[in-house]
Amino acid sequence: MTASLPLNADRAATHRIEPIERDTMRRVVRHFLPILMLGYFCAGLDRSNIGMAAATMNSALGLSNAQFGFGAGVFFFGYLLAEIPSNLIMNRVGARLWISRIMMTWGVVSALTAFAWSAWSFYGIRFLLGIAEAGFFPGVLLYMTWWLPSYYRSRVVALFMASGVLSQVIGQPLGGLLLRLHGGFGLAGWQWLFILEALPTFAVSLGTWMLLTDRPSEAKWLDPVQKSWLMDRLSSEQAQREAVRKYSLREALGNPKIWALTTAQVGHQVIGYGLVFFMPLIVQGLGVATGWIGVVSALPYACGFVAMIAWGYHSDLTGERVWHTASTCFLVTAGLVACLLFGRNYPVAMMVVLCITVMGNQSFAPCFWSIPSTMLTGAAAAGGLAMINSFGNLGGWLGPSVYGLVKDATGSTNIALLCLAVGPLVSGIIIVLVGHDRMVERIPSRRLTGQAA
Repeated sequence: MTASLPLNADRAATHRIEPIERDTMRRVVRHFLPILMLGYFCAGLDRSNIGMAAATMNSALGLSNAQFGFGAGVFFFGYLLAEIPSNLIMNRVGARLWISRIMMTWGVVSALTAFAWSAWSFYGIRFLLGIAEAGFFPGVLLYMTWWLPSYYRSRVVALFMASGVLSQVIGQPLGGLLLRLHGGFGLAGWQWLFILEALPTFAVSLGTWMLLTDRPSEAKWLDPVQKSWLMDRLSSEQAQREAVRKYSLREALGNPKIWALTTAQVGHQVIGYGLVFFMPLIVQGLGVATGWIGVVSALPYACGFVAMIAWGYHSDLTGERVWHTASTCFLVTAGLVACLLFGRNYPVAMMVVLCITVMGNQSFAPCFWSIPSTMLTGAAAAGGLAMINSFGNLGGWLGPSVYGLVKDATGSTNIALLCLAVGPLVSGIIIVLVGHDRMVERIPSRRLTGQAA
C-alpha cells in the first residue's frame, strides 16, 4: 500500500534517493532525453533560421522590418490552430508515432521556405510550418509526465530546452557560413540555409520512431523491478494530484488559473521570439562585421544555455516554482530597460545587457512548465499544456511584429526593445499573483515502494 506526504511538506528535506530510484531514473533519462534534445535542436534551427537569412532574404523578397516581423510570427497562428488537436491525438496514439510524424512534416515545410518568392508566399510557408510543428513541444512535455516523477521535471525540461538554446549558439554561426554558399547551383545563400538546415530533422525523425517507448509499462529495456517502481511512483503522484482536484478536459480549458498561466506565457514569448528573430539584425546595428554577426549573436544564447540548466536544477532541489519563474521575468524587464542607457554607441555594454536578458528569458520555461504539469493529468494535461503553449505562443507573433513596427516608425532599437519589456513584466506579476495550488511532489521512494523505513 503506497503512502504519500502532505502536499505542503518540505520535500527538499524529506526526499532521499534510494538505489532503485537512482538507477531507474538514470536509465529512463538516458534512454529518451538525447533523441528528444536532438529534435528540439532541429526545431530551434528550423523555426529561427530566418533570423540569419533576413540579412539577405529581406532585400531579395522586398520585405520591410514590419513585414518580416509579421511573417516570422505568423508561424504561431498555425501553431494555435493545430496544437491542441495534435496533443489530444498524441494522448491516444502515443508519442513514438506522433512525434516522429511531426518532425518529418516540419522538415519538409521548413525546406520549402527556400522557395518563397514574395511577402505573401513567405507568410503562407511560415503559417504551414506552424501547423506542421504544432504539438512537438507540448507533446514532449506531456510525454515527460508519463515518465518523470515531479522531483525530476524542471531539470530534465531544462536540459531538453537547453538544446533549443544550443541551436541558437550553433545555428547563428552555422547560418553565417551557409550564407556564403550564395550562387551554388543557382541558389542564393539564404536558400541553401533553409534547405541544408532542414536535413537533420529527417534523420532525427527516424531515430525518434526507433527509440521512443510510449509508456513505462511497455519498456522492455527496464528491469521488472525498475518498471514496477516507476509505475508505482507515477500512479501515486497522480493519485495525489487528483485527490486535490481532478480536472476534466473541459474544466482545464475553461479554468481561470490556466488562462492566467497562458497570459503569462504570452508575455514571456513576446520577448523570447522578438530577440530570436531580430538578434542578428540588432547585432548588425551595433556595427559588427557581416562575417562575425553569427558568432556575436550566439553569445547571449551561450549564457542562457548555462543559466537555464542551473536555475531549473535549483528549482527542483528547493521545490519552489513561483518565485523561480517570476524572478526571471523581472530580470528580463530590467535588462531591456537598461538597453536605454546604451545602444550602438556602447556595443560591448549593450551585448552584456543582452546576455543577461537572454539568461533570464531562457531560465523562465523549465520552472514555469512545472506549474501546470503538477495541476493536470490525463486528457486535461494533454489539452491544458497544449492550450497554454499554443495561445501563449501568440506572443511569438506579437513580439516580432511590435518590434518591427516600432523599429520602422522610430528607427530606434532601444525604443523597440523597451516596448517588448512590458510583456515579461506582466508575466512576472501574474505568476506572483496566481501562484499555483500544487507543490512539487517529492515522495520518498521507500514510501512509494512499500519498503520499511
